[in-house]
Amino acid sequence: MSKRLSKIYTRTGDTGTTGLGDGSRVDKDSLRVIAMGDVDELNACIGILCTEQISDYLQQSLHSIQHDLFDLGAEICIPGHAVIDSARIDYLENFLDQLNEQLKPLDEFILPGGSRAAAHCHLARTVCRRAERSLVKLSHEGGVTENALRYLNRLSDLLFVMCRTINREANVADVLWHNKQQRK
Repeated sequence: MSKRLSKIYTRTGDTGTTGLGDGSRVDKDSLRVIAMGDVDELNACIGILCTEQISDYLQQSLHSIQHDLFDLGAEICIPGHAVIDSARIDYLENFLDQLNEQLKPLDEFILPGGSRAAAHCHLARTVCRRAERSLVKLSHEGGVTENALRYLNRLSDLLFVMCRTINREANVADVLWHNKQQRK
């Protein structure tokens, strides 16, 4: 494999613009760059989650998702480019169904927390929701695939179920939300 980055700084972004994958330049606060940054942050949150003691099958799935998120970042970086296909969404849905079958149905809302790993997973879930909102905003300008939007929506659902799975595997209870009257 050839070296892709031989020089890390280029100075071309010093005036507040950055280059996209198609060679065009945009402001660093453009909706496209914000969406790319949110997806990158989500990938970093999942990377932190992967440093925790979680089961191998969750680790493997999360690593696969990290690759998908890198692909999604590339898709966003090149307007009109499509990388995320429906097979990746099917993968998320199938894995989500497998995990959810092993969990008790929820009767209450849950709060972020429980085990440390689940708390990291909850953080990834909330960042995923933000990335999804950024991508929806960008979609109003065009150049966002339906699969990209579906992927992030499904991923946030999967991350929620992973939070519960992580707590179950650690023998830690989910933190249940109590309304104001129940907290007295």
